[in-house]
Amino acid sequence: MSTTSVMGGVVRRKEDPSLIQGKGTYVDDIKRHRELATAFVRSPFAAAAINSVDASAALALEGVHAVYTIDDVRHLGLNPAQVAVGTLRPFLADGVVHHVGEAVAMVVADDPYIAKDAADLVFVDYEPKDAVVDLKEAYADTVQVHDGISNTLLTWAGNAWWEGVIDLPDPSPGIQEAKERDDTVVVSLEMVNQRLIPTAIEPRAVLADWNSGYDSVELWSSSQIPHAVAGAIGMTFGIPSNKVRVVAPEVGGGFGLKLNVYPDEILCCYASRALGRPVRWTETRREASVASIQGRGWIGTSTITGTRDGKILGYELDAICDMGAYTHNFTVAIPLLGLFVAPGQYDIPTSYALHCVVTNKPTTDAYRGAGRPEAAYYLERIIDAFAREIGMDPADVRKANYWKPDQFPVTTQIGLTMDTGDYATNLDSLLERVGYEDLKAKRDAARAEGRLLGIGLSTYVEVCGFGPSALAGLGFSWAGYGLPTAFNGSGVVRVQPDGTCTVTIGTGPSGQGHETTWAQIVSDGLGIVMDNIEVQHGDSLDSPVGVGTFGSRSLAVDGTATYEATTRVKEKAAIIAGHLLEAAPEDVQFQDGGAHVAGSPDRSVAWAQIAESAYQPHTLPEGVEGGLESSVVFSPPNATWPFGSHLALVEVDPETGDVDLLEYWATDDCGNVINPMIVDGQVHGGIAQGVAQALFEEAIYDDVGNLLTSSLADYPLPAAENLPMFNLDRTVTPTDVNPLGVKGIGEAGTIGSAQTIVNAVVDAVSHLGVKHIDMPLRPKRVWQAIEDARK
Repeated sequence: MSTTSVMGGVVRRKEDPSLIQGKGTYVDDIKRHRELATAFVRSPFAAAAINSVDASAALALEGVHAVYTIDDVRHLGLNPAQVAVGTLRPFLADGVVHHVGEAVAMVVADDPYIAKDAADLVFVDYEPKDAVVDLKEAYADTVQVHDGISNTLLTWAGNAWWEGVIDLPDPSPGIQEAKERDDTVVVSLEMVNQRLIPTAIEPRAVLADWNSGYDSVELWSSSQIPHAVAGAIGMTFGIPSNKVRVVAPEVGGGFGLKLNVYPDEILCCYASRALGRPVRWTETRREASVASIQGRGWIGTSTITGTRDGKILGYELDAICDMGAYTHNFTVAIPLLGLFVAPGQYDIPTSYALHCVVTNKPTTDAYRGAGRPEAAYYLERIIDAFAREIGMDPADVRKANYWKPDQFPVTTQIGLTMDTGDYATNLDSLLERVGYEDLKAKRDAARAEGRLLGIGLSTYVEVCGFGPSALAGLGFSWAGYGLPTAFNGSGVVRVQPDGTCTVTIGTGPSGQGHETTWAQIVSDGLGIVMDNIEVQHGDSLDSPVGVGTFGSRSLAVDGTATYEATTRVKEKAAIIAGHLLEAAPEDVQFQDGGAHVAGSPDRSVAWAQIAESAYQPHTLPEGVEGGLESSVVFSPPNATWPFGSHLALVEVDPETGDVDLLEYWATDDCGNVINPMIVDGQVHGGIAQGVAQALFEEAIYDDVGNLLTSSLADYPLPAAENLPMFNLDRTVTPTDVNPLGVKGIGEAGTIGSAQTIVNAVVDAVSHLGVKHIDMPLRPKRVWQAIEDARK
């Protein structure tokens, strides 16, 4: 351990100098000689048959090299998906389109402007059909999205869950009995968790370069999962994985949007092979709203049965979940993640029924939190409604039903094991820091003056750090992309001959600060200064196989692999340093750029000397091999379960319905912390996205499936003026799942925040008779709720 350890401290991000100077390398910055550009012909209809496609006018345009339709690529099969439940997407529409924006043809030209002009010249003869947009209509199956196939892909309820792979106990009889008791209260709300459009600052971008001489392909993609993309390309074209190189350079935001293998990645490879030139596609902002996945999209009824002293006897959720038109990476698994955290932190009987339906809208998939924000929203909103119904403080209701610290590890109703938790301590820490009683008095005083102040409270637990190999049996692997790897973590630590260190990881960061955090782990273990540690990632050929960055898993799984590799390098380095210092390896300590004998800091060697010996095997002790590196694959025995408590203070304008977010506090628990600044940054961004869902964002469709919010002029995002300074703190409850004791933080802010805002707004107007307002809480909707309650 270094005397100047960087573990747990604020360290400036290694990534920032290039990014803040505008010198980072993104896909659109990479140029290839003689590259061509693409544009897609996209459907203006949500449901239509394709009678014919006439590309003659486009092909006649100077600079156009090809126009591809399904007839050209049908032999490639369907776009791969990891959890292939439902209808897989053809690479281009095959005789029918199922949502507005579905790609019908691909134009390849000298530049993107010619390609777009040519795309406008392609004539497609459509025969419109009835579209299925409303979720309840989809569940009723009156009109089928895919001919001859029920709209309901799956229903997870009772014992019938994912085709019976897992047998769930059914608590419904007990809940029904509780409802019939004279001393119980039943509270129920139907609520919408609206569709959202992930809006990364960098749209998706692809550049493919097929080398026919070597029969190999290089693809640059703004992706969170470069190894999965490489596997899918190899599988689709029938070439081995070592002939495919996928590079994810700097990725300007992901949020799950880039956690997919998309048809355009495959199609650019196809066009490059066919034309013998590099082929590029860069998504436009308007395309991004229909060409990529969307998130959320549930309508459900939450019900709590409990007693007037706050004891919850049963929680039920019956929801319809919008899958969109096709299956992508984890489409039908997203509600499953919600099921994983169905009862939250509470020791309560839970009955879940999730009906996954297809609609004539773009596919939904993972969006920051992925099923867990939806589950937390329905649970935390109904707990607040229950507390208001029985006249009890919402904090006290929550604490009365929490799992207790001495009950851990807890086996949940669905058979998962929660690692560690101390929920009441976390909530009490937040309430004390906020000054909860004084804040309630402030709210009540303002209300007496006619002002509408509201306090919103929410707590959450999430499951993340996905890595147990056993989950591969449930589809959590990349087998669907031709890579039979479970959700392990990987890391390679190599000390170079000059004493610097190179760390190569299997994750593909998109703003999380991996280069900094991983360097901290290695610096702490080896005593090499951070400036001498380089962290490399994103290259499927040069980096160890990794499943990517998502699910708040990177540090808990891949970071642990790097930690273990560091430990092994340190053990070997201690032998070499001991040999140079004529000391026992166990007496060697590493710090401040070298090693010394414990108790004798003057007997020391620099890392350059240790590395020099490591790469000159004749100088090493007998039996010690040359080189100084280690590669580790880490498979944790369990997922991790971070948790936290959030609180907001809002003011509602009774005349306009405008919501002003005055203050926001959060106390999260992600286990041990490597870099507090990076953790705070992740929470800041997560809260902002949750607030955005609560107050601003919604993907709105008309009755025939047209997206009415396809541009940022119609799809508002929060600006700095809409957000207060977030007041953050943490409790620390380490996990025993990995030696670092870390749990994950990337999605926590989003999982905890949307319902916190809604709870606050409803609290502000509850005395007027308002019980619920669906998100987003835009002024007109809030004003209308107030007016309706006054009637």
